[in-house]
Amino acid sequence: MHTIMIHAGSVSMTATLNDSETSQKLWDALPIEAAANTWGDEIYFGIPVQAKTEPNARAEVPVGTLGYWEPGQAFCIFFGRTPVSVSDMPKAANPVNILGEVDGEPTDFRAVPDGTTVRLEQA
Repeated sequence: MHTIMIHAGSVSMTATLNDSETSQKLWDALPIEAAANTWGDEIYFGIPVQAKTEPNARAEVPVGTLGYWEPGQAFCIFFGRTPVSVSDMPKAANPVNILGEVDGEPTDFRAVPDGTTVRLEQA
């Protein structure tokens, strides 16, 4: 497992990656900088990683989950309800590969407006 730093505007937080193939591809591509897109209580942005949807991918995930969304080649931070949520749990538009989870309070990402520069780096 690897630890990364996520810097997004006034929010900086560590996160722990799991041992999946997609997580390793993300680790190898760091550092990455991109503009945040928001979709409900989700931040996502394109990353230079190509991975197929893994067999254990899922759409509904716990708060604090980091995911990889294959259709948009995107890194996702889930910290609450999205427009397609059917409960208080975040729900992606399509199943995402689970990359890991944030180590702090996920709802802190609500302070990050659309268009904010997000930087992912090895910790």
